[in-house]
Amino acid sequence: MHRKLFKQAVGGMVLMGALASAWALEHPVIKRAFELPPSADLSYSIKARQKGFTLSGDALITWRVADGKYLVDAETRAMVVGKIMENRSEGAIDSYGIAPGSFYEKRFHKDPTTTTFDRASKTISFTDGTLNYPLKGGEQDRASATWQLVSVARGAPEKFVPGSEWVFFVAGRRDAEPWTFKVLKQEMVRSGLGEVEAVHVVRAPPPDSKDQTLDIWLAPSLEWYPVRLRFTDRDDEFVEQTLEKITKK
Repeated sequence: MHRKLFKQAVGGMVLMGALASAWALEHPVIKRAFELPPSADLSYSIKARQKGFTLSGDALITWRVADGKYLVDAETRAMVVGKIMENRSEGAIDSYGIAPGSFYEKRFHKDPTTTTFDRASKTISFTDGTLNYPLKGGEQDRASATWQLVSVARGAPEKFVPGSEWVFFVAGRRDAEPWTFKVLKQEMVRSGLGEVEAVHVVRAPPPDSKDQTLDIWLAPSLEWYPVRLRFTDRDDEFVEQTLEKITKK
């Protein structure tokens, strides 16, 4: 076989194998009780350690739900360097809860990406990647997952107890995978609203993954809004957000 044709054939087989793996990936479909939190603007203070530097700043998360639709819009700024992250998730509300239509993300010094949840073709696709995943019901993106978790906790707080685990299929910038959130314990969190009792939940990636660990503290007395979030990388770099203000909308 001609060398060029051989390379094309091998490339095609690799791509087909990747696509097959994406469609064969464990894909939990779980329908749970849920109750969406009220629309609000959540203002956070930021502290972070990145590339050996200590940073501080602020973040604003806009959460809106009305007329069977939702929007999550988040923007994070650090002093001196300015905007370091923005993401937006929007879509509908269905029988599973939050049903994303698109997820946009722009990171500092990186090109923006969009993840599309095409309800007509029942597929998830990415501008930064060639993989496609099936839409089966209940899938989330990296921005909506926290709000689906909040909605599930509000829908069945008696089940949201230490030791319980909650699995969602979550799409990111170029691929998707199951995320398992584990409820750890209740803790007191110091915030701009005073000391607040919160439920500490952690999402730890698989041992062979380079993904971030995500810690979330949800406050039942504050509509179960996240009162603190902490993103930790493998090399112990982190970004931590602490709630300073809630503006109901």
